[in-house]
Amino acid sequence: MSVPDSLFVPMNRSAVDAEAIVRPRLGFWKESWNRLLANKLAFAGAVIIILLALLASFGPMLTDQSYSRQVLTDANMSPSAEHWFGTDDLGRDVFARILYGARISLFIGLMATLIDVVIGIVYGGIAGYVGGRADNLMMRFVDMLYGVPYLLIVILLMVIMGPGLLTIIVALSATGWIGMARVVRGQVLTLKSSEYVLASRSIGSSGWHIIRKHLLPNAMGVIMVQITFSVPSAIFAEAFLSFLGLGIQPPLASWGVMASDALGVILSGHWWRLFYPAFFISMTMLAFNLVGDGLQDIFNPRQRRS
Repeated sequence: MSVPDSLFVPMNRSAVDAEAIVRPRLGFWKESWNRLLANKLAFAGAVIIILLALLASFGPMLTDQSYSRQVLTDANMSPSAEHWFGTDDLGRDVFARILYGARISLFIGLMATLIDVVIGIVYGGIAGYVGGRADNLMMRFVDMLYGVPYLLIVILLMVIMGPGLLTIIVALSATGWIGMARVVRGQVLTLKSSEYVLASRSIGSSGWHIIRKHLLPNAMGVIMVQITFSVPSAIFAEAFLSFLGLGIQPPLASWGVMASDALGVILSGHWWRLFYPAFFISMTMLAFNLVGDGLQDIFNPRQRRS
């Protein structure tokens, strides 16, 4: 079937209109934010993280129960209108302890990750930019630390410093920065041969200026992805150590401590004592991993061109 020429009508558009850019130019972070909103799983993970942060900050206002008050006559009560998540073997409200444990677990995860980020960026950035013999020596030191189990470090610090919140943060940070240092070093090695870095070096910019102004900003996407994976790892490590009795000590409460206390009574039918801390640990790790996967897709250059 032939199409008549009369159906083809030239568009009445001037040269200026033809060259006009219809879509406004988006900045890097604006475009990344739009991609995050389009990724439903990553956005859901971000919402869960925000809700957990709000519960940790303002959650204790939702209940008049105390996380540490012991009422032996209310021991091991099932969930009810008075005790939303039930009680433990000492009559303490599980819901109040979950909210307080969120503060401890999130605080440890964020503080340990913050220390890891600072040490890892400085160490990896210097190693990658300097290169040569210095880079080789610095990374061999990293390999030596990587072979030391962090559980051994925790035990040694417990003997030296005593059990507590500070000890667990120091123990997690002692070797936790290694992954960040390797990531930053790899990015710096890739970026330092770029044209804009060579141009900055040719006009006499110092090494610290180049790292701070050119290398780290361009590696920030990968660093943010690494952060979202480091926080749940630190939270799970704290829960694991507390579960073994090497982490947070009473009367403080964390999700790992609550899971450890509930292990001995799970066969007695008191399912709520293990279910709720395990549920919140799992949801927190899932949320951070969803956000990390989403950021990994967002900051992937191949995905950005699609």
